[in-house]
Amino acid sequence: MSSFEIRGGRPLQGTITPQGAKNEALQVLCAALLTTEPVTYTNVPNIIDVNLLLELLSDLGVRVDKVGNGVVTLQAEQVNTEYFSGQTFRHKSGRMRGSVMVAGPMLARFGNAQIPQPGGDKIGRRRLDTHIRGFEGLGVQFRYNDETSVFQLSTDMLKGNDILMDEPSVTGTANILMAAVMAEGTTTLYNAACEPYVQQLCRLLNAMGANITGIGSNLLRIEGVKKLHGAEHRLLADMIEVGSFIGMAAIAGAGITIKNADVVHLGVIPETFRRMGIAMEISGDDIYVPQQDSYQIQSFIDGSILTIYDHPWPGFTPDLLSIVLVVATQAKGTVLVHQKMFESRLFFVDKLIEMGAQIVLCDPHRAVVIGLNKSHPLRGITMVSPDIRAGVALLLAALTAQGKSTIQNIEQIDRGYENIDGRLNALGAQISRKD
Repeated sequence: MSSFEIRGGRPLQGTITPQGAKNEALQVLCAALLTTEPVTYTNVPNIIDVNLLLELLSDLGVRVDKVGNGVVTLQAEQVNTEYFSGQTFRHKSGRMRGSVMVAGPMLARFGNAQIPQPGGDKIGRRRLDTHIRGFEGLGVQFRYNDETSVFQLSTDMLKGNDILMDEPSVTGTANILMAAVMAEGTTTLYNAACEPYVQQLCRLLNAMGANITGIGSNLLRIEGVKKLHGAEHRLLADMIEVGSFIGMAAIAGAGITIKNADVVHLGVIPETFRRMGIAMEISGDDIYVPQQDSYQIQSFIDGSILTIYDHPWPGFTPDLLSIVLVVATQAKGTVLVHQKMFESRLFFVDKLIEMGAQIVLCDPHRAVVIGLNKSHPLRGITMVSPDIRAGVALLLAALTAQGKSTIQNIEQIDRGYENIDGRLNALGAQISRKD
């Protein structure tokens, strides 16, 4: 198990470029299974979760060519559908949540698929009902194998239907979309997720010959086609990295520029950090966060304490609430952070409290943060990264803490962030990777 050793309190300055979007990659890479022709992707992040998915696709028989830095071409001319029945598939796919995205395109092209119980972060229950109920609406039958913990899906023919999703799940929307593009007839998908990454998937599918309208709304209309072809696709900058870097610049920065941030696709992220008191200047796709000796949390118009909570797009993403928590510890003022979606995602705050932060964990979903206004620095401790987002939040806290901090289980961080220690060290951080 590897760890980071961080010497905090060093001002960070310079320019940093966010990687390609992890959550988009896990969707759009699976779309290559829908055609025998090559699909080329650019701005693909070199991270554990994406590399695991590419390895899984390669095991399925997909030709994987890494033709340059961040450039990958996939060609699914020959796919081994028998691979699903093996232990290797269950082991690899069980390590990552994104493997569930293989099901939609496999059903569209071959009429069968398997979904193991999802892996990934331990942040609470992540159910598959939305995926499977959506597939059922297209004519898919399923059964659950108790011995292998695998959902087995099959269909003689996918048929378009009117589907009302029980929740606007991003992965559920993407999975059903990839099945519906080759279904017979028309599918309407209501209460669909409309995150930028779902929009990106829709644009890729249309470039491959699909017929999807309503992109960017929660009502998608899909006219089924018989065949798709190859295409080229560029991934957006990872909005979670962009938000993380804004928070980092606020608590430890001496002037940081975030380059090529795809600002138009960030939604309310910049405004939410502005409400935390963080100043920033946006020029095209670049964001400059100047050094601030103090930043003050705003209140609501009636004077009540600001509440920041997660909500489906265009609301605030739950993946940045852990960053908001850390940013708030050094702000002036008080904020209530309300994590609605996952019941275990706030448990890392006990480490922030041990570092000297003033946080009241009200229940598994809510925490009140009383900012220290940078007057009482956090202190370095030894901690364990519980998941990707909490791991990076703890890393940011360590950057502003006095003394040495150690973060163990950094494989969780590496799952979602490419060379994060090297990129932050280039700004002036002192992070050492230890095996």
